[in-house]
Amino acid sequence: MPFRMLIAIAMFCAVQTGGLAETKPNIVMFLADDLGWTGLGCFGSDLYETPNLDALAASGMMFTDAYAACTVCSPTRASIMTGMYPARLHCTDFIAGQNRPYARLRIPDWTKRLETKYVTIAEALRGAGYRTAHVGKWHLEGKGENVEGTDAVSQGFDVSIAKPAGTRGYFLRKGTTSKAGTNYVTDWLTDKACNFIDDAKDQPFFLYFAYHVPHTPIQGRADLVEYFQQKVRPNATHNNPTYAAMVASLDQSVGRVLEQLKAHGLDDSTMVVFTSDNGGLTQRYGKHDGFTENLPLRRGKGSAYEGGVRVPTIIRWPGVTKPGTTCRTPIMTIDYYPTFLDVARATGDADHNHSIDGRSLSPLLRDPAIKIDRSLYWHYPHYHAGGDGPYSAIRSGDYRLIEFHEDNSLCLFDLASDVGEQNNLATQKPDKARALHSKLTLWRTSVAAQMPTRNPDHDSARESEVSRRK
Repeated sequence: MPFRMLIAIAMFCAVQTGGLAETKPNIVMFLADDLGWTGLGCFGSDLYETPNLDALAASGMMFTDAYAACTVCSPTRASIMTGMYPARLHCTDFIAGQNRPYARLRIPDWTKRLETKYVTIAEALRGAGYRTAHVGKWHLEGKGENVEGTDAVSQGFDVSIAKPAGTRGYFLRKGTTSKAGTNYVTDWLTDKACNFIDDAKDQPFFLYFAYHVPHTPIQGRADLVEYFQQKVRPNATHNNPTYAAMVASLDQSVGRVLEQLKAHGLDDSTMVVFTSDNGGLTQRYGKHDGFTENLPLRRGKGSAYEGGVRVPTIIRWPGVTKPGTTCRTPIMTIDYYPTFLDVARATGDADHNHSIDGRSLSPLLRDPAIKIDRSLYWHYPHYHAGGDGPYSAIRSGDYRLIEFHEDNSLCLFDLASDVGEQNNLATQKPDKARALHSKLTLWRTSVAAQMPTRNPDHDSARESEVSRRK
């Protein structure tokens, strides 16, 4: 169904059910960095404590099968900003990527920035009368001669606030503190997000709060680390108190922003979205580093498996989402762009909309049992320290097929019975594997996906040495 028709239908339904007020809703999007599927209390963590996000889930809708568009950060962020698959954008790795000169495959000449030719969701919403702010990590800016026009302000945000110069890891330079008196960067950025709400409260606004936590380096506030050191239990899935402290600081930040909305009487007129840019990092170069776990999912950030792309997601749209509901329909970060246009009753740019890959989630937010008739795709023609080599993948229904490009092997999993992707059904269900591989191949062609090629400089010994050194 055409994108514009979907928006029209959703708007009609909203008007009929009273879901849209005369004033356009504010939109607040929280994006965690490297937070895995089970990284919240309400998503099953046995150590991390997230009372504010748990309360948000209780007042909104949880998505059990929500996905990032990529197994690493920049491509997922680009998908949020454009509504398009990273493969279509040719922005397929974290900027500026990794160099693997002796690997079996040579990566394509991909685009190391969000190109200015695209109309970002910030530009589209600003055109509809919204104030727009980006707080935190952008990670879509080009380098050198490609930097012009790729910063957040040039891409449609009225305000863009990054961590202050002199920050070392997560700790502010001497003499800089948050309003709470801490020197933790998440707290300082939360101050800025709350300040924006104070300034923009009298008109519709879009706040995109892109956190750094819990990305490496693993550094938590001392008070929170000490607290979680007393909470670690033997044989627990999650057992890193410093990582738990980072997640707790994230949760506290979300709580402060939500309280700021409430203080201005805006909580009932604001859509709130919480998600992550990819799964939690569980290993580097084959070594488990003890950061976190995404179990029962397999592996994590940088990998081809569910642990790299399935993420915790919560959406609350007062008057539309029914409190305490759960949706099991697969969604992806490409869907936020058309959803936000729908919520804002904005038309956006016709040419850009024609290439949008996502679907508006408004119907799901009203009825979580609705099914979206589509497949979801991933394309990562790169190497990553936490990963498995270049791959493409498709999820169709309950089945997920992965194609590994180094040897052209296929893995087929039935997620309904094997969410941990332990039982490869490719040889048992060859017809299903062939059908999904055909769809995956056709999709790659349709988006002009860039493919890796054979590397004439491949040297197994030297590649292994690079991995060992790192």
